[in-house]
Amino acid sequence: MQSKGEIAKIVGAVLLPQLGGFVNGKLTRTQITEWYNHLNFPWFKPPNWLFAPVWTALYSGMGYASYLVWKTGGGFGGPAQLPLALYGTQLALNWAWTPIFFGLHQLKWSVVEILALTGSVAATGVAFYRINPLAGYLFVPYFAWCAFASALNYQIYSLNTPPASTATIEEVTDGAKSK
Repeated sequence: MQSKGEIAKIVGAVLLPQLGGFVNGKLTRTQITEWYNHLNFPWFKPPNWLFAPVWTALYSGMGYASYLVWKTGGGFGGPAQLPLALYGTQLALNWAWTPIFFGLHQLKWSVVEILALTGSVAATGVAFYRINPLAGYLFVPYFAWCAFASALNYQIYSLNTPPASTATIEEVTDGAKSK
């Protein structure tokens, strides 16, 4: 049976990622009707209502995984030090995506950012597995969702970016001569 102190640590670890999700959720809500719903989407975009419960579950899993690694790996001074640093990195990247996509409307940079996030999630999951296998397994759904979200983000970028000019050098040169 867990002591009250251990339960408080678990709750804290689970709530930490939720805080960034909560703040970013407020930013997202204001942009859904004003901007996001006016974008072009691929056929595989999930309904908007699905994102909040998925992220709540993923944040809970990653938070609990961080607790397991912290406890099993000797806290911030033991072998868990690098895995927990990776965890902090991926969490910062996770929280940074929403302001880039929804706040700044930077579709191209949000693709770059989410690819970095997905790579850091994979690295964190592997590092967590080496400390506590269950913690590593808890990152599998998170990695899968990030991979899916990367494909979705890229498709949104592709569908909402005007094509580059297709004029050839000869056409540009010929147009200049005819003036």
